[in-house]
Amino acid sequence: MAGRFPSAWLDELYARVDIVSVVSGYLQLKKDGRRYWGLCPFHNEKTPSFSVNADLNLYYCFGCKAGGNVVQFVMEMERVSFQEAVKILADKAHMTVPEVQNDPDYERRRSERERLLAANREAAHFYHDMLWKPEGKQVLDYLHKRGLDDGIIRRFGLGASSDQWDDLIGHLTKKGFSKQEITLAGLAVNKGDHHFDMFRSRAMFPIIDQQGNVLGFGGRAMGDQKPKYLNTSDTPVFNKRKGVYAINLVKKIRDLKRILLVEGYMDVVAVTQAGIQGAVATLGTSLTNEQARLLKRYAPEVWIAYDGDEAGQHAIERAISIFDAEGVPVKVLSFPDKLDPDEMIRQRGTEAFLAVRPIGSVAFKMQRLRMQHDLETQDGRTEYAKQCAQILKDVKEPVEMENHLEALSVQTGFSKEVLMAQIGIAPESMGQHKAAQVRKDYTPKRSRLPETYKTEQTLLALLAMDKLPQGTVKAEDFSNQAFRQIAGDILSGKKPAQIMAEAETDEIRQAAGEVFTVLSDEEKKNPAAVAKDCLRHLHIQRLQEQINELTEFMRGAEDASAKEQALKEVMQLSKELAQLKQQGR
Repeated sequence: MAGRFPSAWLDELYARVDIVSVVSGYLQLKKDGRRYWGLCPFHNEKTPSFSVNADLNLYYCFGCKAGGNVVQFVMEMERVSFQEAVKILADKAHMTVPEVQNDPDYERRRSERERLLAANREAAHFYHDMLWKPEGKQVLDYLHKRGLDDGIIRRFGLGASSDQWDDLIGHLTKKGFSKQEITLAGLAVNKGDHHFDMFRSRAMFPIIDQQGNVLGFGGRAMGDQKPKYLNTSDTPVFNKRKGVYAINLVKKIRDLKRILLVEGYMDVVAVTQAGIQGAVATLGTSLTNEQARLLKRYAPEVWIAYDGDEAGQHAIERAISIFDAEGVPVKVLSFPDKLDPDEMIRQRGTEAFLAVRPIGSVAFKMQRLRMQHDLETQDGRTEYAKQCAQILKDVKEPVEMENHLEALSVQTGFSKEVLMAQIGIAPESMGQHKAAQVRKDYTPKRSRLPETYKTEQTLLALLAMDKLPQGTVKAEDFSNQAFRQIAGDILSGKKPAQIMAEAETDEIRQAAGEVFTVLSDEEKKNPAAVAKDCLRHLHIQRLQEQINELTEFMRGAEDASAKEQALKEVMQLSKELAQLKQQGR
């Protein structure tokens, strides 16, 4: 994950970025001792359990166990990739990212991007202000007629473009932007020696990214203008394949259970006004793989609520295939009478919208197939069953498969056994079970005692804090796999922030977060004595485990000589155990 950036450069970034300052930009912190505390942004709580350690550049929540370094905090809060979070922090620290250090054109492009974003932001204010003027009355009346109130209009920053050819150009040039910059931002078009506003006589929908930058606009025509919806073309700051409308609002919702993907900007606004969270829309294009990966960051599954016409239903099928390819669970909302989400709310109300239950993607595909076949005929039922069998081949969950088979059997008249054969699943033979092969050699499982975990955790924390003489602890001293890996990283010279950044699994990251925050002040005062005590306890616990394993082996052993040898080992281990316990006293 961190491999794109040199370790030395990342170390400098961690050193220059103050995690307390970064976290304070998202939540209120209060200093208590050497740590800062606040309410965790990752789960609901009334008593602060979220801590920030400025010395180690780490955060950790004692409630939900979330933890990491400053980069991972930005990743979680902004829902961006590691590389994107690093670049956000590099900008704050005025550091040039390594891959462009030798690029003389980098500063020009960076400056250009900032200018284009500033032009878009100023344009959004201009359009929004225009909405409340006489020139914007037609658009405002249209929005009110569609059921939007002034509060939701302001929340989404909706606006109006006038019917004049160069109103926006004139406004932006007065603000210091050149016509070249205005055109490059997609706000104007150039024909010969003349420049014209890109958007005229349209309801304006600003497209805002996760960081609050205005990237572009969608404009809905007032009257017979074509096209009905006009979107900003791709620019140096905007790519319609990579973003979604209203992602800036979704980012603010914690613990969102699902994303609601709709077709149009107006659907998003109407659904949000109705109090339904998590609605987004694509930007004038069909769903892309980039958009699917973006949505995956914000919720565990996506509900698709496209228009009820044939085009909308076909788009759902295509979207399902893209989400499947990206590993995103999908469900589908199908509204009665081919209504779209906005129409459903306006005509039948929010309660009716919420009463529509989503169906799984497989059920939706089978439902679409059923409409294409005449199940009153044998040929129709046969072909329908065969095509459904192709869909069911991808179902992994046995319970889900059982439900689909039950429904398909009722619809077609074929038995579940026949349908399973068509899918390629061999029905299990009843009453036939393979006898479990008994292993001749005995390999007992190592127990994972809670006290062992705690002792190893304390020992590892001392190592991480650089409180132990060299050679006191080896990675092999830890039975916990995550602890062993963390110990190896520490012994190789890696800093806690780097270990958290490079953690390969959530288990390792969570274990590291606990390790770097677990030591009490008392344990820090006399680390050598605490480490010695921890090592003695670990030795005692491992001796006891060996004794237990050998005792269990003797109970099932049939070989008298093996039993006698095991007894000798138990006696020797018991002697060592007694000596260690005596030392402790």
